[in-house]
Amino acid sequence: MDKTILDIDDVLERVQDDWELLLELLDIFSGDYEEKKKLLEQQISGGDFEQIRNIAHSLKGAAGNISAAGFHQIFWEMEQAAVNKDMTAIQKQFAKLDEQYPALQQCMNQIKEDYKKNQQ
Repeated sequence: MDKTILDIDDVLERVQDDWELLLELLDIFSGDYEEKKKLLEQQISGGDFEQIRNIAHSLKGAAGNISAAGFHQIFWEMEQAAVNKDMTAIQKQFAKLDEQYPALQQCMNQIKEDYKKNQQ
C-alpha cells in the first residue's frame, strides 16, 4: 500500500491498533467526503471563499485523521487558496480530488478486505 495515499502504519498507531475504530474512521471519512465534496463544488460555483476555506479545513482534518497525506495536502492547499481568494488554485486542487480519490478508495477497500481475512 502506497504510504503517500494512506499510511496504514501511521493510522494504526493513531488508533492504537484498534482495527474496528480504524474501519469506523474510514467509513466516516468516506461519507463525510462525499457529502462535503458536493458542498465544496457548490461553494466553488458560487465563489464563496469563506465556505470553501471552512470545508477544506474540515476535510483536511479528516484526511489527517486517517493518515491520507495526499488528500491532506490537497485540502491544505485549497484552504490556503481560499484565504488568498485564488479561485484558479482552488479549482486546480478540486480537480485533483477526482484524480486521486479512486486510489484512496482502493486503499480503504484493501484495508477492509485485509481485516475481514484476518478475522476468519
